[in-house]
Amino acid sequence: MNPRNFFGELMRRNVYKVAVAYAIVGWLLVQVATQVFPFLEIPNWVVRLVIALVVIGFPVALVIAWAFEATPEGIKRTDVADTANQHSKKRTWIYVVVIGAAFSIGLFFIGRYTGRTSSSASSSELPAKSIAVLPFDNLSEDKSNAYFAEGVQDEILTRLAKVADLKVISRTSTQHFKSAPDNLPQIAKQLGVANILEGSVQKANDQVRVNVQLINALTDAHLWADTYDRKLIDIFSVESEIAKTIADTLQAKLTGSEKTAMSKKPTANPEAYELYLNGRFFWNKRTAVDLRKSIEYFNQAIEKDPGYAQAYAALAQSWKLLPAFNGGAPNDCFPQAEAAARKALALDDTSSNAHAALASLKGLNGFDYPAAIAEYERTLQLNPNDATARQWFANDTLANIGQTEREVAEMKRAVELDPLSLIINSNLGWACIHAGRLDDAVAQLCKTVEMDGSFYYARYGLALALELKGAIPEAIAEYQKTISITDDSVPLGMLGRLYAAAGRKDEAQKTLQQLRQIREQRYIPAYSLALVYLGLSDRNQALNWLEQGYREHDGFNIGPIRIDPLLNSLHDDPRFEALAEKIVPAREFGKTVTQK
Repeated sequence: MNPRNFFGELMRRNVYKVAVAYAIVGWLLVQVATQVFPFLEIPNWVVRLVIALVVIGFPVALVIAWAFEATPEGIKRTDVADTANQHSKKRTWIYVVVIGAAFSIGLFFIGRYTGRTSSSASSSELPAKSIAVLPFDNLSEDKSNAYFAEGVQDEILTRLAKVADLKVISRTSTQHFKSAPDNLPQIAKQLGVANILEGSVQKANDQVRVNVQLINALTDAHLWADTYDRKLIDIFSVESEIAKTIADTLQAKLTGSEKTAMSKKPTANPEAYELYLNGRFFWNKRTAVDLRKSIEYFNQAIEKDPGYAQAYAALAQSWKLLPAFNGGAPNDCFPQAEAAARKALALDDTSSNAHAALASLKGLNGFDYPAAIAEYERTLQLNPNDATARQWFANDTLANIGQTEREVAEMKRAVELDPLSLIINSNLGWACIHAGRLDDAVAQLCKTVEMDGSFYYARYGLALALELKGAIPEAIAEYQKTISITDDSVPLGMLGRLYAAAGRKDEAQKTLQQLRQIREQRYIPAYSLALVYLGLSDRNQALNWLEQGYREHDGFNIGPIRIDPLLNSLHDDPRFEALAEKIVPAREFGKTVTQK
């Protein structure tokens, strides 16, 4: 074909015009896809698909322009089109441009709708009535007042947590972030909330200034902000007013009892309140030394105000936790905890912290699980957002009575309320072990170890899960890592048992000797020694030590006697069954639990 005739034919058939029109529309479409779609949170694969379609469509458009012609009678092949209608032919390219533009606009609005739908779906995953209270800045000249800023944050959070219509993230998780961070949407997504409260506290003598602002983290909209200048004695009314305003702003429904709880004034003594806040500061650190310090401060607060129910409840929880952190023997600590909890409830029967402590003690100390269940139900009625109480309910009661599926469900709910808590994430892994979900347990405990490799409780839970899966060398390695970072005797006993089971009798005997020497110097659970004896096939001594643990009220380790996989080999022993019956009667094991 003569090139001159060919190019003339291209012009006659409007191929040039279609090419130019397509290039313009295609360019606009690519700009929309690359510039607008990301803003609308449309996935990148959609952007790449649009660009690919524009490129592929170019030669197709040219072929169509060459082969077909728009005529008054419709679209026809060029070689049969009415050549007399030249005027219409000259406008073919206009139709192509209009169609292309309509296609481009259509894709834009489809993308926009998709983006909105995606964004709405993402937003719907975060409940509108959900909030995290981030750490408050301490703006006081005296930097030692950090405990006071933490205390105000904690009190506001505690009041909000009593509202059943709100999802409130626990302090353990929010403390991982600084006040007024730049990446609020990321933090909100990580914590599973739609709203964030930021604040600061400035204290000078008996004057306090509190600044707060409530932000929708998804839209960065400031929903409410205020500043309060008050006397120290009026700090409770400030905390109550802030909590109520937040609840109103988020349109949370409040019952009469919730309104009363939010406005309650725990003490009229400012010195007692400051001592209490010091105690909470150390309680939150969760070590044996710090728990002892918290006990000192709570006792001082009670001396200043003998009617301070909140201080008694906190004192009960400190005493209750001490044995779990190697801070004392259960027989010494649990009675102190129970006395403080009962005193708190005598002063204020609506103290959820006191009910939680008493519930845990009824299981750990008294092995009275029906009573424990009743107390936990009351606790969660008073404070449905109490992640710690849900964890204790799952770990101290549901696990021990064989309600392992319910245990897993409660632990998952606790993780939702406190997603960055190491102990709660670890106990979800342990719950999966109890339920026989070993793959889930390994995944959950590996996740927790990644959060903090020095958190030994997660490490020896992982070791146990690996052991139960038959990965013995890997389990031994994890047990060894655990005992290198803690002086807790339980993982040491678990390692000694595994040494013996793996045929490493000498190492097991050395571990047993080490445990005996430690026990002569300080309290350690008898359970630790029972495990090693069991590994050495000395069932009699193993049972002696398990019975000793029962006499010492070691509910932490003896309570799960019927579900502990390390004790399975004893289940055919009448002596073991007699002990298990004292701890968890067969009539209660596997019994369905209902919760209000």
